[in-house]
Amino acid sequence: PRAGRGDRISRSRGEGGLIGALCSALALFWLLSAPALAKPPTLDGFFPPGARRGGSVEVTASGKFDHWPVRAWASSPGLKIEVGGENGKLKITPGDDLAPGVYSVRLFDDDGASPPRPFFVGTIPEVVEVEPNDGAEAVQKIDQAAVTINGKLGKPGDVDAFSVHLARGQTLVASMEANRRLRSPMDAVLQVVGPGGFVLTENDDDHGSDPQVIFKSRSDGAYMVRAFAFPATADSSIRFAGGPAFVYRLTITTEGFLDHVFPLAVGPNGPARVEASGWNIPDDARRLAVKPIDGDDLAIVSHPLLANSADVRVVPHTVAVEAEPNDASHPQSIPLPSAVSGRIDPPRDVDAYRFGAKKGDVLLLNVASRTLGQPLDVVLRLVDATGKILSEADDSPRGRDAELRATAPADGDYTVLVRDLNGQGGPRYAYLLTVSKPIPDFALTLKADQFTLTPGKTLELPVAVERTNGFDGAIEVGLAEPIEGLKAEPVKSEPKDGSSKSVTLKLTATAGASSRALLIVGKSGGDRRRNASIVWLHVAKALEPSK
Repeated sequence: PRAGRGDRISRSRGEGGLIGALCSALALFWLLSAPALAKPPTLDGFFPPGARRGGSVEVTASGKFDHWPVRAWASSPGLKIEVGGENGKLKITPGDDLAPGVYSVRLFDDDGASPPRPFFVGTIPEVVEVEPNDGAEAVQKIDQAAVTINGKLGKPGDVDAFSVHLARGQTLVASMEANRRLRSPMDAVLQVVGPGGFVLTENDDDHGSDPQVIFKSRSDGAYMVRAFAFPATADSSIRFAGGPAFVYRLTITTEGFLDHVFPLAVGPNGPARVEASGWNIPDDARRLAVKPIDGDDLAIVSHPLLANSADVRVVPHTVAVEAEPNDASHPQSIPLPSAVSGRIDPPRDVDAYRFGAKKGDVLLLNVASRTLGQPLDVVLRLVDATGKILSEADDSPRGRDAELRATAPADGDYTVLVRDLNGQGGPRYAYLLTVSKPIPDFALTLKADQFTLTPGKTLELPVAVERTNGFDGAIEVGLAEPIEGLKAEPVKSEPKDGSSKSVTLKLTATAGASSRALLIVGKSGGDRRRNASIVWLHVAKALEPSK
């Protein structure tokens, strides 16, 4: 109890020490008896970071888990996750029909959820790297024609080496995923070393900071694929980097491997098939079926005879394919709007496309190549019927692909020219050119990827609304579907008041509410629908009154 303002407390030094000791004991008792602070799981990643569909793999989750066992959520119900009894141990089983690719996984308990982490699903046999495998006298032998190795450069200076036997004339593909989609803090290098110990080819940055080598053997023998890395964020060390987070997936194959498909885009209703482009592609896998999913702007194509899959864009525009000759003197006519798949091949090639526009038309032009995993460093130029340059673009604010916006100064024909900045070219220099007018649209975003809802209280979710190209319709924002135990009345974003740029969605918990992934959507007129990011809703337990 506290003394009143007029009270006097007089005590000797000994009495003060006794009271101090009693206070310390009471404080310690309170700390020990009070409930522990809520600490949700912290998930750094998985090892191995992927599995073959139709199989199962024992996985170790790295992070901190104070209340094991936890529960698991995956972005697809086809990815089954069983939590083991030992801290950090999981069993993950991708279903037979699950599309290959990258999925998100969260671990959660009554205190909250981890951020989502990636998990790969592949199509060919998989193995785990086995140490020691640091060089010519300690290598891991690979005796399969196609395999994905789940590995880790576990310490600074680590080098991983794998031995493969090649016959004369065989083409070897070694392709690594690490930094780009696994978020490993590494800038990796791949080398192929010949039977005589000489480095025959190497690569460090093929798709982003991840390497890929293509090698055709000139003689029979044992070849070595060697992997090492530098830190993705440069530092002052002069050595190879490594650590617990330096996880990778390395596919080594002498069989079919996809680089891309052509065309790079299809309409919502087809075409039914695209052409496979890559290495060692067998005849039976050259034409791949495309099955667009309603409302999705990507389709995934794969084949049992290929070691990997590829993405195909699904676009609402007319779809066209480059037809040579289409140089500046012979531009290819395309409609407005349209999406055109082309290649800068051979080197120094320039592709030209002509379309008609009216005076005052606002034109949007963009080329995707680097974002599709291809090497083209594109330059985009728009000229009028007289050859006058109206606009030119190299790198966009979002990367090394190009985009530009221009206004047609008069009725007439306009030509767009596509080339590589450095005059490079070849079969891999594929691109997707989109020519269109601005389409009024909107997008929704949330500031965080998880929120906590306490029963008996209202959670306010601020949803930012971005209106582009003059979109002026009303937008209804709410849950994608009704959820048991959760109440959330839809709210409207009107174009001309304070709700035009943001709205607040109010959530309350009723009986049966549980923690789960949550999708917020916006709907406006007809079938127009836009999704915000999937967020995690943590339903906290109400604190029991103290006894």
